[in-house]
This record gives sequence, C-alpha cells and structure tokens, in this order.
Amino acid sequence: MTDIEKLREIIHNSHRIVFFGGAGVSTESGIPDFRSADGLYHQQYDYPPEEILSHTFFVRNPEEFYRFYRNKMLCLTAKPNKAHLTLAKWEREGILRSVVTQNIDGLHQTAGSQRVHELHGSVLRNHCMKCGKFYGVEKIAESEGVPQCECGGIIKPDVVLYEEALPEDTVMQAVEDIRSADTLIVAGTSLTVYPAASYVRCFGGDHMILINRDATPYDHMADLVIHDKVGEVLSQV
Repeated sequence: MTDIEKLREIIHNSHRIVFFGGAGVSTESGIPDFRSADGLYHQQYDYPPEEILSHTFFVRNPEEFYRFYRNKMLCLTAKPNKAHLTLAKWEREGILRSVVTQNIDGLHQTAGSQRVHELHGSVLRNHCMKCGKFYGVEKIAESEGVPQCECGGIIKPDVVLYEEALPEDTVMQAVEDIRSADTLIVAGTSLTVYPAASYVRCFGGDHMILINRDATPYDHMADLVIHDKVGEVLSQV
C-alpha cells in the first residue's frame, strides 16, 4: 500500500479531522517561507526580518517596519492552492473539524474554510492603536509611510509580532479542537516555532499524519510521514 493509499484510508475512516498548517501550505500559492532557501530570512535588508517584525522595532521605527511589511508581508495577489481548496471541501463534507494555521495570509478563508484558528493573526485585519477602529488590508497597502487613523492614531496589523503573546482565545479553541480530533494532519511546518509547535502534543486521537518537504522533530510521533508538497498530497486524497 502506498503512502497516498494509507492516507486515503485514514481520511475515509475519520470523522473529526483537524489540520495544523504552517508556511509550507502557502508556498504553493507563491507566498515565501521565512526559512526556505528563497524565503525572507535569505533576502538582503537593512535589518534582520526577526528584528523588524518585533514589537520593539514596530514601536521605535514604524516607518521602516511598514516599508518592509508592505514589500515582504503583503502578497495580495496570491490565490488559494490545492491544499486550501481540498480542506474547504472536507469541511463542507463534514469530516474536517477545523484548520489551525500559523499563516497570516487569509487564504484558508478565501478558499471557503469557515472554522480557522489563526494563531499568528492576519494581514487582512488592522486596527487603530488609539481608538480601535478597524481597517482592511487595502488601507495599509495603499498608504505611504506609517498608516494613520482619522483620529491620528497609528494603525497596526492584527499580526502577532515577535515579543507579543498569541491570542489567548484562539489558542484555547485550537488546542481544544486538537484534543478532540480523531485525526490530526500536520503539514507544511518545520514544527520549530514555539509555542505553536507544542500544541500538537495535545493530540491524543487515533492518527497523526505529517506532510512536509523536510523532516521535522515530530516525525517519530506520526503514524504516517510524507515528505512532499502539501497541495499535491492532499489533492490526491
């Protein structure tokens, strides 16, 4: 039996699947992975990405933050790929409980997924730090310098920066779904970004499946490991 046939059999016999995904889910849509050979961490800039994308840097140098953010973090022409579309289909069919994602691009919702736990926020949501008014991503993309609210406050993306805590409600819902799942599919993630990566340890169901281009520290815990592109694998199921 091939790996795809094993995966197909597990999916067929599952009723409460939870999908835990990382950057590798969106790379097939043209969104760069932070740590891949051509990702953000290997591109030249005035400061290291992890410094620019920190809370301290945002507060001290918002203009430089937004120069990087618009150029590197907003991929508004990206479209959902086979992985996003397959997961949305599984949700409509009633076998997928939810998607837990480390990505901030909103492509799962664009594909049609309804129950999505965004651990690191979303570039599509932005709020004024002074009055709390909501702004869509267009406000950020079309403005220059530091985007400002009508009240004069600075607009901040609803993206979890380095030094910031993950949204507590989202984490609680994600962990609860992982705990109650009968099958957990972990895909497109190196499982090295904490605390998010540690949430897979909450799983106590029947089958854990790992789909990733490279090996991860959690491969030994999985019932099935497939080293391939996420969209290509899921679309065959």
